[in-house]
Amino acid sequence: MRLHLVDGTYELFRAHFSRRPGHVHDGRDLKATVGLAGAMLALLHDERESVSHVAIAFDNPIRSIRNDWYDGYKTDEGVLPALLEQFDAAEDAARALGMVVWSMDRYEADDALATGAARWRDEVEQVRILTPDKDLGQSLVGTRVVMVDRLRDAVIDEAEYMRRRGVSPASVPDWLALVGDTADGIPGIDGFGEKAAAALLRAFGHIERIPRDPKAWPASIRQGEVLAATLARDLELALLYRKLATLISDVPLAERLEDLAWGGVPAAAFEAWCDRVGARTLRDRPKRWAP
Repeated sequence: MRLHLVDGTYELFRAHFSRRPGHVHDGRDLKATVGLAGAMLALLHDERESVSHVAIAFDNPIRSIRNDWYDGYKTDEGVLPALLEQFDAAEDAARALGMVVWSMDRYEADDALATGAARWRDEVEQVRILTPDKDLGQSLVGTRVVMVDRLRDAVIDEAEYMRRRGVSPASVPDWLALVGDTADGIPGIDGFGEKAAAALLRAFGHIERIPRDPKAWPASIRQGEVLAATLARDLELALLYRKLATLISDVPLAERLEDLAWGGVPAAAFEAWCDRVGARTLRDRPKRWAP
């Protein structure tokens, strides 16, 4: 039994910026919504994925509790209105496919995914988090909890993440705090590149354990004295950035694992949704219908 947890916000953006044809119905731009539905149909019927339990999470709205902690954190500023207007429609599409939808307002979609992974990882054969977002690296556990990048046909387990990023899951928030994450509005600490930050965290684990004396640092790190002085000056900022980058793994999700069971596409709901959005080409795409 596998649990699939989908980053719906990512899928919606990916569908909008894909090369697929546009889709306007009753004056509404629904390209992203219909594209997401098509992508989810492909996932649900992918024999390699063997979907048995599934949920999809959306940032709706994009602002979250982290905006209370830091003014520079990501908002919907700069997001195309055509995309912002489709979040509710995208959630309707996922529900029409029989998927459990987590609509996040106070928390983020990533928090819901992290919560699902932490809550049920010991009850299933594997949790598969469908996202390329490096933030979710902190949720990886061996081969039990993995990330799946369907765009690049890649499965990233804990060992592979370590090989790619150079840090263990426990140090991912510290690493993001040092190097920054422009997608989330986290600026990082001046001078810290990915390799230097990873080397420090492999050696010391967390920001507050990094020695103030750069002579105790790994010899591979260049300009250690400058970086040490910068970190000492900006330590409080670094710890704030780590708080922003740390996923919340105890979001109050209402569902039990059995509630996430997927038994097929509910015909009446899906066909009605296709009619509402003018997605007639999708009506015959389901290969497995709910009983």
